[in-house]
Amino acid sequence: MSAEAVIQGGVHTDERHDSAHKHVTGQAEYIDDMMEPVGTLHAYLGLAELAHGEITKLDLADVAQAPGVVGVLSAKDIPGHNDVSPTGRHDDPVFAHTHVEFHGQPVFAVIAETRDAARRAATLAKVEYAKQHHVTDVAEAMQVDYPHVTEPLKLERGDVGTAMAGAPHRIKATQRVGGQDHFYLEGHIAFAFPGEDDEVTVYSSTQHPSEVQHLVAHVLAIRSNDVTVNVRRMGGAFGGKESQPALFAAVAALAAKRFGRAVKLRPDRDDDMIATGKRHDFLNTYEVGFDEEGRILAVDGIYAARCGFSADLSGPVTDRALFHADNAYFYPHVRLRSRPMKTNTVSNTAFRGFGGPQGLVTAERMIEEIAYHLGKDPLEIRKANFYADEGRDVTPYHQTVQDNILHQLVSELEESAEYASRRQAILEHNAANPVIKKGLALTPVKFGISFTATWFNQAGALVHIYNDGSIHLNHGGTEMGQGLFTKVAQVVADCFQVDLDKIKITGTTTGKVPNTSATAASSGTDLNGMAAANAADQIKARLIDFAAEKYSIPEDQVVFEPNTVRIGNERKSFEEFIKEAYMARVHLSAAGFYKTPEIHWDREAGKGRPFYYFAYGAAVSEVSVDTLTGEYHVDRVDILHDVGRSLNPALDKGQIEGGFVQGMGWLTTEELWWDAEGRLRTHAPSTYKIPLASDRPPIFNVNLAEWSKNREATIRRSKAVGEPPLMLAVSVLEALSMAVASVADYKICPRLDAPATPECVLMAVERLRGGA
Repeated sequence: MSAEAVIQGGVHTDERHDSAHKHVTGQAEYIDDMMEPVGTLHAYLGLAELAHGEITKLDLADVAQAPGVVGVLSAKDIPGHNDVSPTGRHDDPVFAHTHVEFHGQPVFAVIAETRDAARRAATLAKVEYAKQHHVTDVAEAMQVDYPHVTEPLKLERGDVGTAMAGAPHRIKATQRVGGQDHFYLEGHIAFAFPGEDDEVTVYSSTQHPSEVQHLVAHVLAIRSNDVTVNVRRMGGAFGGKESQPALFAAVAALAAKRFGRAVKLRPDRDDDMIATGKRHDFLNTYEVGFDEEGRILAVDGIYAARCGFSADLSGPVTDRALFHADNAYFYPHVRLRSRPMKTNTVSNTAFRGFGGPQGLVTAERMIEEIAYHLGKDPLEIRKANFYADEGRDVTPYHQTVQDNILHQLVSELEESAEYASRRQAILEHNAANPVIKKGLALTPVKFGISFTATWFNQAGALVHIYNDGSIHLNHGGTEMGQGLFTKVAQVVADCFQVDLDKIKITGTTTGKVPNTSATAASSGTDLNGMAAANAADQIKARLIDFAAEKYSIPEDQVVFEPNTVRIGNERKSFEEFIKEAYMARVHLSAAGFYKTPEIHWDREAGKGRPFYYFAYGAAVSEVSVDTLTGEYHVDRVDILHDVGRSLNPALDKGQIEGGFVQGMGWLTTEELWWDAEGRLRTHAPSTYKIPLASDRPPIFNVNLAEWSKNREATIRRSKAVGEPPLMLAVSVLEALSMAVASVADYKICPRLDAPATPECVLMAVERLRGGA
């Protein structure tokens, strides 16, 4: 074999997503595409039409008698626990029983022969309520002393009071940071099949099959080993299918067992948006003290979130907002507090970044406050406050930043994007143009990687080699379009030194890999890749022992080469070698396992090492704003992002591009709005505006920091890429801020809230022109 021979599809190479061709041709099978067995029933949810009140009458007679209806289910029909809380707080009912706590809360389910019949019948319910006062806004929730849905967190280091009092300059203000709907292409869906005895199989569009398994068992009063949850792929998720799918799966499973027939539940887009949680919106109050050079001396912040009616994942979400309230900046003295507020709205949930973006954006607000106050370039203030060497390397949660590459990364991007010359040109343009104003901003990202719930940082995998040399791969991660399955398959191909097409990727199922963690926290590849490598290495060790013994050679003379195995001076094809091992009764299957090392977190003390490492990135965005209308365009974006030694640069760049555009939507056009009755009014694409293809920056330069290598022993020294790129879009918000600030000669911080819709931008322009 020549020295140049390499496998096709190994790690650190561009490989297409394993289902890319199926996505674009319509061949990719999602749950709603599955062949329905004869007798399949369809479920539909009946939703509350009041934001807060007591149910005084629930008359479902007309529903039950409607054409095609087989049955109706409500809280009284649940044999187990009427609860799908992901944290075990028992505050998240499947069906509202005596009270409703948000407009759109599920009250009952209709089971019918067709989906259309179920939907029509659901409108026939007669429900009467005793109306109670409701609160939808986080500021009002604090004002009327609504409770927290979970325990708040405080992070503190140093002496904030003394440092703030002694600061030459102090600024105190608030920032509203909006929520965001996940708007996955494939909505929520569950398809349940009854089995023998207590058994039930559920196909669920979920990021967390094991949690769905556990909660379905919880609702049905059966054991987890009676429930099998399968998912081959999701049509997007973004965190919205971490905890939320359990309700749909539980209803489908309950109906399937009750009526002895397969049951599918798929809400329409409006009901999906009304009844499921979103990114938490925040009201952040901050005070920052700083010196004449713009160096931050002290920060005191309160981060209040609209959590909704139940805890869901609001505890860890608001915790992570504090973990990223520093972004890339060292705060010598700091106190950060969360306020996870209850409101009479749908319970908010995980969304890409998991609270981190809502904390990070306020860090950037403080930077621009300082810059406009001192008359400096915000980038100068950013660089002055970056984490640095000993003495300026400890986070508010007392973790030492040991892998800081921001100085090099930002310097490289600043030069390649020609930041200085472009900023000067924009200053000159703005001075000469009274209407169209431009803005330019370079913002960094430092994002911690790991679940802050330490026990979730584990994964399992199952690898089989069949006696023809083909390989079967299964693991606990889920595929939602991000390319996880492809990356993990590349790892296994690299372990055995075989071409990627020899690896059969199979759907996630609780029947093969138990106790899986959610595919979330950007840890899917880190965890499942390592677990798969562990399984492969177990099999390799057995194969090496076998060959060394059979051929009487040292183990180091058994070498896996591209599609062959060298045994001393002899080479055999991989398939031939595997056949020999099989005939010699070598075990060709292994269950792999991995748990992230070195991480720990003491929430009560607010100290620890919750993150295994940090991922870094930076973006430069340029915008043009029409100051007469508030309309704007993103003209150019340059990104340099750190993914360590990329397992698949093509997939990683796709994640960076998609994450940036999604973040841009969150900060500019995606506005959630509830009316005075507590009804979500932005529940369809007609009223809720995600970015269009035409909103993509016409100049969009995305590059990887190819020199980066993870200092920690991650899978092939790569880094996570799912969440961090979303926060690069803060550069768009900051660029808009510069354009608005130009109307007052850059002397006033515009204090743009998010989303900075054209209306918001126009009002900010008018406010600054008025001297406010």
